[in-house]
Amino acid sequence: MGSEMVMVDGIAFPPEIAAAKPLALLGHGINDIEIHFLQIKFTAIGVYLEKDVVKHLEKWKGKKGSELKVDEDFFEALVSAPVGKLLRIVVIKEIKGSQYGTQLESAVRDRLAAVDKFEEEEEEALEKIIEFFQSKYFKKDSVITMNFPTAPQTAEITFATEGKEEAKIQVGNANVAEMIQKWYLGGTSAISPTTVESLAENLGQLLCQ
Repeated sequence: MGSEMVMVDGIAFPPEIAAAKPLALLGHGINDIEIHFLQIKFTAIGVYLEKDVVKHLEKWKGKKGSELKVDEDFFEALVSAPVGKLLRIVVIKEIKGSQYGTQLESAVRDRLAAVDKFEEEEEEALEKIIEFFQSKYFKKDSVITMNFPTAPQTAEITFATEGKEEAKIQVGNANVAEMIQKWYLGGTSAISPTTVESLAENLGQLLCQ
């Protein structure tokens, strides 16, 4: 893979990120929302995965991206694959961190409640994340990194913005970490259809090699 940056709506994403095993940019897109008939772009998203992920998706070998993007089982397998994953989310439109935190809380809580996994521990873990974002201001080009190491199923969330020291929080609750992944990588119910489409296309191509 070349070292040229991948441009997503004018924002540069490196094609690879160094980790225990290199993580390749295998999906990207934007998160937008319609307000008064206008599409407002909020963030650009890059999904980085270990290339080994394809070993856990062999069952879908030969399927096209157009088939994969609507296959819930495919994305379920992607989220549960025991490989390193990283989400790089870059702010396009300024918002308060509390707005993002509320969105995340609602998405994760709903997903946990739907599978009857929303207990006290999950609520506490979510509250810490909301608190973490509460005091932040998402200036344009601020970067949220969500790192999901191989095992155990945890997450590290980092927030970086110009002029401020990088801030980090550890998410030690496996159910919450899983649902944050599903918010971004959960097939038809994910926050960004363009990211899901791009992932399905690229993983489909890798599975054909």
